[in-house]
Amino acid sequence: MEVFLQQLINGISLGSIYALIALGYTMVYGIVQLINFAHGDVYMVGAYLGFFATAILGWSFLPALVMAMIVCAILGVVIEKLAYKPLRNAPRITALITAIGVSLFLEYGTMLLVTPQVRTFPQVLPEVQWKLFGNLTVSNRQVIILVITIVLMVLLQYIVHKTKIGKAMRAVSYDKQAAQLMGINVNQTISATFAIGSALAAAAGVLVGIYYNAINPLMGIMPGLKAFVAAVLGGIGIIPGAMTGGFLLGIVEAMVSGYGKSLYRDPVAFVILIIILIVKPAGLFGKNVREKV
Repeated sequence: MEVFLQQLINGISLGSIYALIALGYTMVYGIVQLINFAHGDVYMVGAYLGFFATAILGWSFLPALVMAMIVCAILGVVIEKLAYKPLRNAPRITALITAIGVSLFLEYGTMLLVTPQVRTFPQVLPEVQWKLFGNLTVSNRQVIILVITIVLMVLLQYIVHKTKIGKAMRAVSYDKQAAQLMGINVNQTISATFAIGSALAAAAGVLVGIYYNAINPLMGIMPGLKAFVAAVLGGIGIIPGAMTGGFLLGIVEAMVSGYGKSLYRDPVAFVILIIILIVKPAGLFGKNVREKV
């Protein structure tokens, strides 16, 4: 029982990271029907910005987190303007190939700047372990990751449901042309969506840096793919679905690792993807919609 509860705690921490990245995938897909495979690399850039702020500039954790989120929000807008906007009316396969190209550019561009060497993230938060009962423990870093994730999710829900830009995002996701006829600036709304999604990915990158203490230029590949699986699991394009999918995937992965099958923790994510596509392609929160021909 202790092993189960310990892996549940570990899984919630890991799932928080996946959920933050998955939100960016699902928001962008919900607005422009694009699978932005460069999103995992924005998460990597966020981790390096956090490293730069803490290790080079000597900033504390929160200012570094905010700076990484702001810079990655700008990066997300730049990527959208330069790479995706010119292809908005192109076939989806063209945008998908471009996303892969942007991903490779970010990975190897970062490698050129900072070398492929693995960097040790500074100990910006002293590690404290609390013993709950028996051998069950929880660390202050796990609590901080969960608290920040919940705060960002609540903030995102507020933006989407209560603010003008959030209402514009929902309108554009329902019908882009009708939203434009109603006076909504579609280009501005799409840029805001990329900015918010990229800021959340940057927060995930900094949180991973303080949790695992190691970052490298290719660190965004696997978490990016798993966050995509999480978004599909919950129902891509649905914000609560991405949150739930992220937490579920993190818990399943932690359980697989905790019960002695750590080699299977990566394959199990993709097995889940195959199963969900066969059994319920719209995801746990999605509804199957019939298209008229």
